[in-house]
Amino acid sequence: MEFRELECFLVLSQELHFARTAERLYLSPGRVSQLMRSLETRIGARLFNRTSRRVRLTPLGERFLADLRPSYDGLADAVSRAKAAAREVTGVIRVGFLATPTDAVTGSVRAFERRYPGCEVELVEIPLSDPFGKLRAGQVDIAFTLLPVDEPDLVTGAALNRVPYQLGVSVRHPLAGRASIGAEELASVPLIGLAGPAPRWWRERLAPSVTPSGRPIPRAGMVATTQEGLTQVALNRGGELLCAPTAAYHRRPDISFVPVTGLPPSILGLAWVRAAETAAVRAFDGAVSEVGMRSL
Repeated sequence: MEFRELECFLVLSQELHFARTAERLYLSPGRVSQLMRSLETRIGARLFNRTSRRVRLTPLGERFLADLRPSYDGLADAVSRAKAAAREVTGVIRVGFLATPTDAVTGSVRAFERRYPGCEVELVEIPLSDPFGKLRAGQVDIAFTLLPVDEPDLVTGAALNRVPYQLGVSVRHPLAGRASIGAEELASVPLIGLAGPAPRWWRERLAPSVTPSGRPIPRAGMVATTQEGLTQVALNRGGELLCAPTAAYHRRPDISFVPVTGLPPSILGLAWVRAAETAAVRAFDGAVSEVGMRSL
């Protein structure tokens, strides 16, 4: 039985007028008549007596109304409670982060949990080589990522920070210890690239194939994680581009991190699957965006 038919029956039993019923339900009078004919056909008898001057319930219609009202009210209450629960920000939200829980990540989590103490954040690491796989598989609800994102099924939030890049090289590399290098000098440094299912535009952002002027940058090999890349760097098998906070997190005595000038900044933000958006996801984005705007 169609819910719309039952709803129409209840309103018509109150109004006893097709035009007023149609107005309340945002329907045409003809559609109200159609729904009532369909309901009466399902039941097998008339529920209303209709004349040109009045509409009234038949005895069967009165009995059906008395039986239906408690069940309908219970169903309406259940829907209302479900809607209210969907707007609540409680339980657990799973948040993905890329390889390194930087201050931007941990600070954002603290800000969210202060605002929504009834919702706990569960942090889940996301590999650089597959930045959106766990989002699409439902293993995380929202994820920190690099902006902009060119994926039509994903929604992104505001930029949370903009930071420069640094080049990680072995302490034995000729560029080690430099105060900085220009982006064009990357043409002389084989860069370690990403393997795995990451989209091409993502791999290009983390290990560009050309300098800003178009000079080719050699490739030093492919890795799936930041730690794999740093191991190759320490062995002097190539360089790895990291944003400044990630480079600071991974400082070690066998690697030198050199600031790079002339590259667009690394921009951190949030992404989530459009079709899986929840109140908790919107709340996390809102709380974290406010923190990010204060830091920009």
